[in-house]
Amino acid sequence: MSDAPTTPGEGFHPHLPDAPEHTAPLRSRLHHIRADALDGDTAQTGGMRRFAAVSGRTAGSERLWMGQTHVAPATASSDHHHGASETAIYVVSGHPEFVFVEDTGEGEREVRLRTAPGDYVFVPPYVPHREENPDPADEAVVVIARSTQEAIVVNLPKLHALPVQES
Repeated sequence: MSDAPTTPGEGFHPHLPDAPEHTAPLRSRLHHIRADALDGDTAQTGGMRRFAAVSGRTAGSERLWMGQTHVAPATASSDHHHGASETAIYVVSGHPEFVFVEDTGEGEREVRLRTAPGDYVFVPPYVPHREENPDPADEAVVVIARSTQEAIVVNLPKLHALPVQES
């Protein structure tokens, strides 16, 4: 190991800027959110129970929301989307199905993604979808991360395809 002095920016991550001199207390430490301390006071959709782990309220997060969702056996959520938020889903247990409608150019068709533990699903902003748990006995559990501080849920009367946007 070298005894040479280091200069700012030449450490383990030289590409990162130096830390600001004044950091808000919630933003200057790691936060441990225990499994038994998840926050159930979040936006909800029928048929599902959402629990926040990392949010503005629990950890002072500004651009990220992360938590668990439980889908009861033989249940489906309401149709919904998550506004401007990108959503990443990791399947912990069960075999949840994610349903959306796409416009094929010749009409709309329902698409069903059947998942298993260890699978990931990405939900782009504003895409209407529904989660289902077809298992008659066991709940499905997923971990969700969103690109917004809080859990945005916009419940919808039905699924519909988004208009195709030309680039």
